This record gives sequence, C-alpha cells and structure tokens, in this order.
Amino acid sequence: MAESVDAAGLPTALGAVDYLLHRGEANPRTRSGIMALEILDTTPDWERFRTRFEHASRRVLRLRQKVVVPTLPTAAPRWVVDPDFNLDFHVRRLRVAEPGTLRQVFDLAEVMLQSPLDIARPLWTATLIDGLADGRAATLLHLSHAVTDGVGSVEMFAHIYDLERDPPPGPPPPQPIPQDLSPTDLMREGLNHLPEAVVDGVRGALWGAASMVGRAVLRPASTVAGALSYARSSVRVVSRAAEPSPLLRRRSLATRTEAIDIPLSDLHRAAKAGGGSINDAYLAGLCGALGRYHEALGVPIATLPMAVPVNLRAESDPAGGNRFTGVNLAAPVGTADPVARMRKIRAQMTQRRDEPAMDVIGSIAPVLSVLPAPLLESMTGSVVASDVQASNVPVYPGDTYLAGAKVLRQYGIGPLPGVAMMAVLISRGGYCTITTRYDRAAVRHEDLWARCLLEGFDEILALAGEPAPHPVPASFDAEAPNTSTRSVSGSCAPATMQSEAMRRSGAE
Repeated sequence: MAESVDAAGLPTALGAVDYLLHRGEANPRTRSGIMALEILDTTPDWERFRTRFEHASRRVLRLRQKVVVPTLPTAAPRWVVDPDFNLDFHVRRLRVAEPGTLRQVFDLAEVMLQSPLDIARPLWTATLIDGLADGRAATLLHLSHAVTDGVGSVEMFAHIYDLERDPPPGPPPPQPIPQDLSPTDLMREGLNHLPEAVVDGVRGALWGAASMVGRAVLRPASTVAGALSYARSSVRVVSRAAEPSPLLRRRSLATRTEAIDIPLSDLHRAAKAGGGSINDAYLAGLCGALGRYHEALGVPIATLPMAVPVNLRAESDPAGGNRFTGVNLAAPVGTADPVARMRKIRAQMTQRRDEPAMDVIGSIAPVLSVLPAPLLESMTGSVVASDVQASNVPVYPGDTYLAGAKVLRQYGIGPLPGVAMMAVLISRGGYCTITTRYDRAAVRHEDLWARCLLEGFDEILALAGEPAPHPVPASFDAEAPNTSTRSVSGSCAPATMQSEAMRRSGAE
C-alpha cells in the first residue's frame, strides 16, 4: 500500500474537503482558486525568478504533484509527483500595455481566476507582470483551494522569498522522483486493499457503537443531552445568521476587485482605541462600507449574513490541505457607531467560536464528496448561508524579496463560493491591504462601492485620534475626501487607479 505521506511530509490522500474543492474546479460557479497579487519595486531577472519556483517545486512537492482520481471510488484520490511536470506551463510572463496601472493587473487577475486550472497538472501558476509604472512589476500566484487554504499557502510559498535583496545562492534541492500512477492503477490498488479496508471500517464502527452504548448505559441522561446539544449546535453553525440583503441576491459569472492600503500600525492603533482586535476593526470597517452602500442606494438594513473563516491549523499540521471552518455572523451593517459595531462583532465571534459543532461541515464532507456533480452543485447553493465572506491572513511581518525585487504589497483575491462578495485582509511587511472581490450582478454600482470601502475604513482609522490616518485606494482614484456617500445615490469615484495612489501610501 502507498505511503500515507510523501517525501515532504504531506498527506498523499486528498481529504474529503480537499476533494470537494478539487471537484469544484470543473464548474465556474464552484471554482475555488485563490490568488496573491504582489507588487514588486522592480522587475526581477526572469531566469532568477524562474529558478526560484523551480527550487520551490522541489522542496514543496505539492507544486509538482497532480491529483489522480480512481476510475471507480475504491480508494481516496491521491497526490502523485507528475511525471510530465513542465515548469514552463506554470511559470509565465506577461506585459501590460501603457499606462501600466494596478487596475490593469487586477482585471487580468479576474480573467485568470475565472479560468479553470488544468486538473491533469499541478494546480498552480505564477505569472510575472512587466510594464507597470515607475519600473515596477507584479506577480500573480494562482492556486487551487484543493491544494491548501490561505494560512497553509503562506507556509507553502515561503520558500520562494528571501530576507535580503541579493543573498548568496544555495545549492539546488534534489529532483523529486516522478510517479506514474493512472486512475485504473489506483482503482486496482483500492480493490486489492478493499477487504482490509472493510474489516477496519466494520471494526471501527462496532467499536464506536459499543462505546456509545456503554456511555448511554452508564450515563444515559448526559449522553442524550450531549447528543441534543451537538444537534442544536449544528443547526446554529449551518444556519443563516441574518436575513440576506435584498441588494446582493443576484449571481453571475462576472466579477470585479477593489482594494485599499493601510499601514498596519494605524489599523492597530484604531483597533486598540475601539477596544478590539485588528480583526474586529477590519470587520467593523467592512460592515461600515456595506452599510453605507445600502443606505446610499435607499435600502438601509440592520444586518446581513457574513461568514468568517476560522483557522483550525495547529503548528504541527502540514502546509497542505484545508484546516478551516466558518463562523456565521449577523454583520451589524446598520450600526452607525464604529465602536459599537466592533463590540457586536467581537461578541458574536466569541460565542460562535465556542460552538461544539463548529467543524460540522468537515464531518459531512465525506458524504458530500461522493455526490453526483449536479446534486452537489444544488446542495452547495442551498447551504451557502452568507452574502459576504471575510478572511484575515497574516503573512510575513518583515521585508521580503523575490528574485532580487522587494515585495511592496500583497493583495489577497479569494473565490466567490456562491456569495456576493469575498473580502480578504492581508498583513505583510508593515502594511495591510483590504481587497474585496464581488459578483457584478450583486454589486452593480462599482464606483459607489469603491468610495464606500474607502469611507468605511476612514471611519475606523479616525478612532486612532489626531492626526487621523487615512486608507489609500489601490485599485481606484478617490474623489474629494469631504464627499459623503450617505448623501449620494450611486454616483461616485471612477474606478481607475493611477500610480500616484501607491506613492501617496509610501510604497517607494
């Protein structure tokens, strides 16, 4: 039987959640690609850039592995080192046309994220973008969520970065040993071990049943109470926390991304002044932006359903695979006071984190993973309980370099798993970026949303006191700072970013 872990210590079998995400790559409505957009202070040498990923793919085998699914489900799908691995398919180079703005790079990222990754190959690409203003460049790291989650990807891609611009070169890692395993081979292997698997499964089921019966006999009241408590907790975990927004209901295949930059120290001071954490301040700013958007369009609401992914990864867990669950909130978008908003968010997060059935989705994932594709898509659409998802991923605290170029900013562009908007906060190198990717059928007033996003976090940063710091638009131009979206009805700043925005944010 195959080893349970590969040479890098990563599990070879796909977990049920990972396989669900892998299957989703075939459908544009369930595609789960995640992307890091990085701004570099200069254009790195191409061969040096390419070599960084060649070496990383030797150290982190997931970057060399593809998924083999058995012809019949006699065994779990498996990660195997691709015998036909070709770095040139994964590491690419493009150039944007003049004037070379970040807006152009975000639009290119949307095309990539809406395009399927080739599931016959390792599920990632790295694209170097030349031609940005002031000699800068960008990278687009595109990764299937089946490979890992946001926190796992930070560890996985750490091998491509340096802590200085020009460190001495090290020896190349050894070449991984390719594995020529076909779906039929994997099916046969599963058949050969089927009797053993059945015996182990029956033994485990009998042991579990006996243990449950024993507990019921010895402590009948507490056993029944515990089962009922878990069942009620499961309902709370998967249930929608608030009524959905009437403005954000429509879904399509068209998406757009907007982003702002904030010095991390400014957001930390504002969070402390408001009596909360950085995550509380982030969610409160996002809620403030959403509230402004609804009010400006004449549809004020008190709450909307928001899901916040919570990391379950322990320090001993490998970088591969997904270890997260979701917390459903009644996001207080109608609460005008930002401090009160932070308190409401913090109270809900604390309560939801303590739910006994917090990881119930992971428990039912093995059943979902074997459903036929049409039924799976239907069920996925019915269980999505949020309008918005909001993720917070801390990356690297200090300066980092890629092939001799300094990373100035990183923007996280997440998937839209049936929701109207995915927001991602990335903290890296003393800055944090807040990126919102949304369905254009749900958020139809793009310029208004950009302005609301800016003002929502302007309000949070004002808690830090005088002189009040301000967020800086990254993907769009801001209108005059005294214009309030609470008095407009859809007409706001044009969403075209100029390089001056990054200069104002100190990214020289």
